[in-house]
Amino acid sequence: MKKTEVPQDQSSLNKFNSKELYYAVDENGEYTTALSSGWDPKKIALDNALEEIENRIEDAKKRVHAGETSPIEYYMEAAKMDLPILASYVGFWQWKVKRHFKPSVFKRLNAKKLQKYADVFDISVAQLQEIPK
Repeated sequence: MKKTEVPQDQSSLNKFNSKELYYAVDENGEYTTALSSGWDPKKIALDNALEEIENRIEDAKKRVHAGETSPIEYYMEAAKMDLPILASYVGFWQWKVKRHFKPSVFKRLNAKKLQKYADVFDISVAQLQEIPK
């Protein structure tokens, strides 16, 4: 693709004042880099992915308020992590992290474990124990 043809469609990246780097051919026929604000097919895929993430965050929040899961699951979703990633960051087995999703188990976690989770999510322990309404 020629440098002048690099797509500049409006995308979700614009909200974050971000651009993607593409390789293109300049007027001399040599490869160079060009910035793109996005293109429609990628915008659609990105918007769908972001919508799915927002739905998962909202679902986790509702389940925390209903007493079905712990705030750890909510903050994991909000941080765009999955179970294996969170487990590796806190240094616990995946099954143990999943067990910490149970509200009854979460309430009994000691300060050291809570602090590990809070550090990973870059929040205080007090924030970890409560999620916004």
